[in-house]
Amino acid sequence: MELVIGNKNYSSWSLRPWLLLSVHEVPFKEVRIPLNQAGTSTALAQHTVAGKVPVLKDNDLVIWDSLAICEYISEQYLDGRGWPSSVRARAEARSCCAEMHSGFTEIRIQLPMNCRAIGRKVPLNTTLEREIARIDRIWSQYRETYSAAGPWLFGEFSIADCMFAPVASRFKTYGIKVSAVSTEYMQFVLDHEQMREWVSQAHGEPETIDVSEVGI
Repeated sequence: MELVIGNKNYSSWSLRPWLLLSVHEVPFKEVRIPLNQAGTSTALAQHTVAGKVPVLKDNDLVIWDSLAICEYISEQYLDGRGWPSSVRARAEARSCCAEMHSGFTEIRIQLPMNCRAIGRKVPLNTTLEREIARIDRIWSQYRETYSAAGPWLFGEFSIADCMFAPVASRFKTYGIKVSAVSTEYMQFVLDHEQMREWVSQAHGEPETIDVSEVGI
């Protein structure tokens, strides 16, 4: 099985399935294609007609969406353990993932993932503040609700944590303030072994993507 990803420093979508596979120790070959380079489109075309990362290749099956990849991994390799065990928590986790997957446009634009950068400051407009508050509410609400079941967002490690891990990275980069409960959850995610491994490897990458180098 191969997972095609972009730069670890910048590619938030790549981090999500990589984290799910890595935490569960599912064997896979990592194929890294640096983004925004002269040969990026040609390299990606060898793996997917969609022209984007991540891409999961399992024998002759090709999956080219991060959430779809995570769903497949959960079904095919984890006996469904990509999602929480309870029906209620599963439904809530899926709702949070769908909201993250399709929304928070201002966070994506104004706070691009940049694992190597710390202490960056960007102006916070009304829309961005509203999206940050919504993330804070999701984290604090479900972290408090399911804390007895474990330290992750829904107690057990799940796809929801993978979907929000890049946001935790973004908030650290730009010094975004959230509630005490959300800060504790965010720090737990960032301190996790596999997350630290991703960031460490991001620091070793030679490429710089100027459009993602924002803030002062």
